[in-house]
Amino acid sequence: MKRIKLLLLLLISGVTFTSCVVRNEIVEDSFALNQYISSYDLWYIDYHRTTGSGDVPFLSRAFTISFINGTMYANNNIVDIGKTGNGLGIAVGNYRTYGTILEARHDIDGYYEFDIVQLSNNEIRIDDLSQNVSYYLIGYQRNTFDYDMLFYDNIEYFLQEFVAWERTDASGGTPNPFDEEHYLQFTPENNVTFYSSHDPFGTDVDYINWDYVGGYIVRDVQGVEDLKYLTLNYDNGDTEEFDLTVINDETIELYHVGSETTYVFSGRGFIQYLKGEKISTTKPAGKNSGRKRTKIKRQIVPKRT
Repeated sequence: MKRIKLLLLLLISGVTFTSCVVRNEIVEDSFALNQYISSYDLWYIDYHRTTGSGDVPFLSRAFTISFINGTMYANNNIVDIGKTGNGLGIAVGNYRTYGTILEARHDIDGYYEFDIVQLSNNEIRIDDLSQNVSYYLIGYQRNTFDYDMLFYDNIEYFLQEFVAWERTDASGGTPNPFDEEHYLQFTPENNVTFYSSHDPFGTDVDYINWDYVGGYIVRDVQGVEDLKYLTLNYDNGDTEEFDLTVINDETIELYHVGSETTYVFSGRGFIQYLKGEKISTTKPAGKNSGRKRTKIKRQIVPKRT
């Protein structure tokens, strides 16, 4: 018994000492903090873990942020992530450090001060010193970043990054009413609003007539990381169930559970979210403008058999 107690004491002491060492790595001076935050190419903002009632707009818009030689970069889009700005995204401001403090000056949102708390070798919490909000960031190198995780963890936002999704293929299954749906649109309205259209294929997205509207639900699949369940609840009472998979950053596949039909939809009219409310798109963004992230809690369901 004594030997077991001694072993537990050593383990607890080791954990406590390790925690102190981790925290002290960035406490000593600004050079240590600056060197540490720039040692990772990308910091993924795990927004679903955000705590507090405040808001830092440039962090609420971004999926990743980077600190390189005094310049801050952000990826505000999922589409083309890994390509834009050689993977870093767009330059959004500048920063400097002293002690455990990070001073950030965003080009649009202005000046912020954060206290940086290191939680592990590649994880930090940043506490806004002027308001009640904390963000959790996970550090990655560009060549080891989990892009699949990013897409599926933030699938609602990925769906919003095109003005329209055009059906480009359908295979298998039996005829059903969803065969008439040629276009889908997902918007930031309540984070769960969709529109659909029967307009002919090839219609310019400026002129699509959105025939139907409804709400949609995304569910996580227990034990499966690269699959989501999508339910479209039309305002007229119709409901359609799908298995949703991401093919690439402009193509999704929807397997219609009722008819066993597989539909492929391709994004049309990419919407690039820039530093603030300003957006860039080859087509009007319409209902998709002014987006920022909110905390999303999904139901976890067993895999269909």
